[in-house]
Amino acid sequence: MQRLIRPLILSISVLGISASFLSAQTTALSALSSQAKGGGAVFIMTNDAKKNEVIAYNRAANGYLTEAGHYDTEGRGSGGVTDPLEAQGSLTLSQDHSILFAANAGSGNISVFSVRRSNLVLVSKAASGGSQPVAVAQFQNLVYALNSGGAGSVVGFRIDLGAQLKPIKNSTAFLTGNTTAGASIAFSPDGQFLLVTERLANTIDAFRVKADGTLAPIVVNANPAPGTFSLDFAPNGKVIVSETGAADATNGSALSSYTVGPDGKLTVVSQSVPALAAGNCWNAITPDGKYVYTSNSGSDSISGFAIGKDGTLTPIGATIVGNNPAGSHNVDIAVSADGEYVYTINSDSGNIGMFRIEENGVLTSLGQAGELPKMAGFNGIAAI
Repeated sequence: MQRLIRPLILSISVLGISASFLSAQTTALSALSSQAKGGGAVFIMTNDAKKNEVIAYNRAANGYLTEAGHYDTEGRGSGGVTDPLEAQGSLTLSQDHSILFAANAGSGNISVFSVRRSNLVLVSKAASGGSQPVAVAQFQNLVYALNSGGAGSVVGFRIDLGAQLKPIKNSTAFLTGNTTAGASIAFSPDGQFLLVTERLANTIDAFRVKADGTLAPIVVNANPAPGTFSLDFAPNGKVIVSETGAADATNGSALSSYTVGPDGKLTVVSQSVPALAAGNCWNAITPDGKYVYTSNSGSDSISGFAIGKDGTLTPIGATIVGNNPAGSHNVDIAVSADGEYVYTINSDSGNIGMFRIEENGVLTSLGQAGELPKMAGFNGIAAI
């Protein structure tokens, strides 16, 4: 997305979009520079079935959050109580942090916001091309939506100069079956592969990305460990996968890492390293690729792992590096763009967990922020 900012400015002047939006885009790079020096923003999504919203928070240099505003996606979420989407990536920032994508699972579309610190402007919306979109992935001007409902599919778009999503002809690719619960989607750092997890099928699907933005046939990788949920790529190209573990296991969650071969087949680097917790459904990697943190909803905790150059996962200290108050049921997790803070949506207690990342990777709790409805179905978090 680094190439999107300047062309987007030209398009805005042609289209006559508001001066405030033009200002937001022309200062995107300077905003990122100031964020690197301290401060930024955190965004969470209500997933409300009647009126889906993004709630923005200012992030101070010391990591503390202050609510900054509510922004209507002009779409509907799925509603529900705790983790109704059962997915990671329903709220996704572009690579340069100038665009925020929000998946409206209830209305079947994707909202696109322009971002300037904690200020958002809704620019466009597009139908997701399937049923119940739950996650979005972006690489440069290529965007793919993951639809978990119905047949289960991924659908591609180009984001044009006006930040409009334009469907790519013949880009729809189906998952392994109906209602297999697609849960996570991510591009490899070089944009050559698109990977998807299917919770119920317990697979990690790989699609090679063609030059025209469409996908080569699906390559299905069966995960030997139970409970495949979310995935993300480290900057070194290794795939990090969260596993909830067997249903009857006590604190049976784990984390695995893989290498993606040229044929889309995955090779294990570290298999099912114990998280020493329950409900590891989400993970977030620091921008420098040094650490990965898992949100353990069943234990109200966060596990931490160092990522080796070869992708080997090594527990940080005693593995559990941070704790939310009992009963928090932390779901989605995000790391700030400067790599200094971790944030979790605490679904059952109705707030955001705040943590500082120490030099050794251990987390120091900064307490909780926000007064949100409890057990209201919040899903999706992103941070700059």
